[in-house]
Amino acid sequence: MKYMMFVCTDTEPDTDRTDEPDIEVWVAVNDARGRRLDGNVLAPVTAATTVRVREGELLVSDGPFAETKEVIVGYDLLECADLDEAIEVARTHPMARAGRIELRPFGHLG
Repeated sequence: MKYMMFVCTDTEPDTDRTDEPDIEVWVAVNDARGRRLDGNVLAPVTAATTVRVREGELLVSDGPFAETKEVIVGYDLLECADLDEAIEVARTHPMARAGRIELRPFGHLG
């Protein structure tokens, strides 16, 4: 099953710095196991563009649409047997401690 893993900042990171995981090790391990299919860091929110159409009019604005302190800073596309395995992969990502991870399975277009 494929999961999109959104890597996000958080206003309340873990303050325990013991045994902090290394992102390069995390990537290498999950690539080798075939669980990480793709992933990357995103440009800062200052590079974001929001596109909307309202009543037929195109509305384009700089920056993210949501006014929030937490932002998506990267993503990873995972292939896992089930949600439990995806949670285990996310748990070991460095940003699970420094930020937060959102897992979302891919849906089906009907």
